[in-house]
Amino acid sequence: DIAHSAWPGVEVLRELSRTRQGGAPVVFACNLGEAFVDATCRQHLGEPGWALSQTPQVWLDHQSYPLPDGLLLNWDGVDALFPEGLLDEMFTAYGDLLAWLCTGDWRQPAPLPLPQGQQEVRAAVNHTPWAYDKGLLHDGFFQQAQVHPQRVALITEDAELSYAELAAQALQVAGALRQWGIEPGDTVAITLPKGQAQIVAVLGILAAGAVYVPVGIEQPAARRDMIYQRAGAKVVITDTAHRDRGVWLADLQVVDLAQARSARALKQPIEVAPDALAYVIFTSGTTGEPKGVEVSHQAALNTVAAINRRYQVGADDRVLGVSALDFDLSVYDLFGLLSVGGAVVLPADARRKEPSEWLRLIRQQRVTLWNSVPALLDMLTLKAREPNALSGLRLAMVSGDWVGLDLPRRLRLAAGESARFAALGGATEAAIWSNVQDVDEVPAHWLSIPYGKPLDNQSFRVVDSQGRDCPDWVAGELWIGGAGVAQGYRGLPHLSAQRFVE
Repeated sequence: DIAHSAWPGVEVLRELSRTRQGGAPVVFACNLGEAFVDATCRQHLGEPGWALSQTPQVWLDHQSYPLPDGLLLNWDGVDALFPEGLLDEMFTAYGDLLAWLCTGDWRQPAPLPLPQGQQEVRAAVNHTPWAYDKGLLHDGFFQQAQVHPQRVALITEDAELSYAELAAQALQVAGALRQWGIEPGDTVAITLPKGQAQIVAVLGILAAGAVYVPVGIEQPAARRDMIYQRAGAKVVITDTAHRDRGVWLADLQVVDLAQARSARALKQPIEVAPDALAYVIFTSGTTGEPKGVEVSHQAALNTVAAINRRYQVGADDRVLGVSALDFDLSVYDLFGLLSVGGAVVLPADARRKEPSEWLRLIRQQRVTLWNSVPALLDMLTLKAREPNALSGLRLAMVSGDWVGLDLPRRLRLAAGESARFAALGGATEAAIWSNVQDVDEVPAHWLSIPYGKPLDNQSFRVVDSQGRDCPDWVAGELWIGGAGVAQGYRGLPHLSAQRFVE
């Protein structure tokens, strides 16, 4: 501003840097007007062939000079401050844009195609086709119950359930839901503490062709009721203690899971289409308002099958289910293991947040898989201080937050060098996970664990405000595509249209 003309530009840059508001200092020197090299200079010295400017504390200096046959555009940059090749690609894009402005229609969006090399890299990374059986999320469990009925499916503090026993209880709940008026496609809420009843309820709801909506028992009453209403839940499955103690919405049918014991069990699960909804999980996102993400059977099954194939998850594997049912990591805990004959180990609800309990169960129950946010694995490795304390753990998957660079090393100290470490990413709106980064060794130049590459049948784009692909090193909005994308937000058609684009 003219009123502050005595404040030098260098001081401005220093102040911006001090307050961390400044980016790369870039100067544009507009020298239009008088000729840069006039006729007398050219006559005696010839045409200019090389030039250099050096300005203190400036990363990039852009000059423009008129010449007899056009305009000279020149960039002087500090190469060491930029990734290799970045300035060349930027300058090429800049030149192409100016050329288009000379002849193009300014009413149209400017074409900014990616450099050919970047296009090829992205096409290769996003080429993730893999054929999987597009059935239902719970099909694998009920098939295992028929083929291996005596195999252990669920281990809790109170009991061990075989596949046959768990399937029988689930089908009885499904029969009860039918008696209570639940039709395929209806939503049924689950408000239960962690334990066997949760798993039975999930499998029973799906077997009835319905959609499960997990709502934590620790949710404030107002938020809980809002979720019930937005989900359109017709029935809430809870236990006696919470049913008798709670104040429930008038139009809700609140049932105790024990009431299902008198119902006639279904002979087999009710068939629905693979693109039918399997669950609705509510996430507050960035607004604080609950948004119900509608995920289909085939979307969730694609992710489950991709992880199982990638890490050869099978009947000998067991996972410790530390995630809450209303956190979508629990979807893999249940169906990733139960679809291949493995077992799910659940800590008691009262001790589900205690690392000493996790360590005991991992050792006692021969747990092979870990799946949680990074902070919980961090707590576990701090508890398991002696070498090989987690020797049975062969795979740890972390997601949902920033991953510390030292976590893979600490895992291997506790579980052995053969233990695998996988950092996964994505969104609740894209069926658990959408990308993965396997970490063997952490290179010295990493500042964090990279976000990873797309899983099977999924893809990523980084786009600008007009939906165009951003070149490398350009910040943009991350878009997830492919088989895992949810159908939308429950009861919010305008927001769904805005966020779920074609």
